[in-house]
Amino acid sequence: MSAVVEANKSNQDLTTHNNGDRGVRSSDVLLQLVTFNLVGEEFGLPILDVREIIRMVDVTPVPHSPNFVEGVINLRGQILPVIDLRKRFGLDSSKADEDTRIVVVEINKNLIGLIVDGVNEVLRIPSETVNPAPQIVSSGIGAEYIQGIAHYNEKMIILVDLERVFSQDEMKNLANM
Repeated sequence: MSAVVEANKSNQDLTTHNNGDRGVRSSDVLLQLVTFNLVGEEFGLPILDVREIIRMVDVTPVPHSPNFVEGVINLRGQILPVIDLRKRFGLDSSKADEDTRIVVVEINKNLIGLIVDGVNEVLRIPSETVNPAPQIVSSGIGAEYIQGIAHYNEKMIILVDLERVFSQDEMKNLANM
């Protein structure tokens, strides 16, 4: 995973690999995630895929675009397509409020804004807390968009697989907006 960071725990011994380098036990591998809310569920994105988080701004609609494309924004001179993740995931849409944010992510070298209900925090979670995604997640999102489910501090975090959220054709169309 791109968001994997190695962390040494001071009170545990490290393993040694064949090349003599000190290694890190799998229990020491942490995932760094930006967590956000959609429809009362908590989701996570690898922090290395997130470029920035901005407050909701006016989005200029683009005629004849897919229903999940809200339009485009001008972010410091760069035009970015903005996607409503609720619509993309087949969930009910809602009006933006003061908690609504646009998470700017990089997918295949393209910057895209994702509208989310709110951004929570950056978490560092042990990789062993992640389980494969079930076929249907409780929020109704299909498993094709989900990388896994993390159970951390008595909560469930749905890990989004950004490369699967859009087809190749959709990515080409978004890049040309």
